[in-house]
Amino acid sequence: MTRAAVLSAGSWGTTFAKVLADAGCDVALFARRPELAKAITEDGENKDYLPGIRLPAAIRTTADPAEALVDADIVVLSIPSQSLRDNLAEWAPLLPPEASLLSLMKGIELGSTKRMSEVICEVTGAGPDRVAALSGPNLAREIAEEQPAATVIACPDTDRAEALQAACHTVYFRPYTNPDLVGCELGGAVKNVIALAAGVAEGLGFGDNTRASLITRGLAETARLGLALGAELTTFAGLAGLGDLVATCSSPLSRNRTFGEKLGRGMTVEQVQESTKQTAEGVKSCRSVLDLARAHGVDVPITEAVVRVCHEGESPKNLVREIMSREAKPE
Repeated sequence: MTRAAVLSAGSWGTTFAKVLADAGCDVALFARRPELAKAITEDGENKDYLPGIRLPAAIRTTADPAEALVDADIVVLSIPSQSLRDNLAEWAPLLPPEASLLSLMKGIELGSTKRMSEVICEVTGAGPDRVAALSGPNLAREIAEEQPAATVIACPDTDRAEALQAACHTVYFRPYTNPDLVGCELGGAVKNVIALAAGVAEGLGFGDNTRASLITRGLAETARLGLALGAELTTFAGLAGLGDLVATCSSPLSRNRTFGEKLGRGMTVEQVQESTKQTAEGVKSCRSVLDLARAHGVDVPITEAVVRVCHEGESPKNLVREIMSREAKPE
């Protein structure tokens, strides 16, 4: 039986632990707070992040990362992207030397502009063939409710990707494989930024035409950056590109879209952050995505507008107007 350790117990980490258990894996779920680990064990439910969802009895929850990682074949990393480096430095000595390292995170590290797989390799010393990323239209609540969904597991090692695919394939969760790790990670990171813009538009009262325009031009922005970094163009037409972008820009379950919507309705960044305990990755990653794009000479007007709103005091009312008033050009 495949043994999997999931670090840690937020909404997506808990949901993916359920997926792995339903697929037949032996799963250990790490929760940083001992009181949360105890509550999940006693209640069979993560009431903090997934209230109302019964978890398989096969999931063992612990507040001890060493205990979670014993003999793990798969180590799943599901924490806020900007805290990955510090957390992973603590966990690295505990990682089984041959375990596959699977990232559920969708962000670009501030300062270094590294993708999550690059941070994992740098901190752990693992070779690129041991690291994979999972990305797609994967809103945690819907998957926890066993609504049908598909995803992509990206890894340059085909055998490892297929092993990970088998470990999380259930009747409600269908994973595909893709060797384009760069494209899949970029699609997941940039869509959070575009979703903030879509949320702002929603909060301002704009409709479907505006959202569809932002999704389409946001996809073009993502693809330009991806091509500059060596990704495959076809990746952005798939689940980790268009699929994830549509879901995140359209659903009220999306943290980034919801964050942007509150900004559009007049709340400040600080007020929105205080009102939620879950991380909207795009708020921080928008700066690192912009830095990455500028370093490669790529034009990313939607990302630039989101950075101005989230970090430079720009009024959300100007975001869509500024994008629409740019110089006319061929598509």
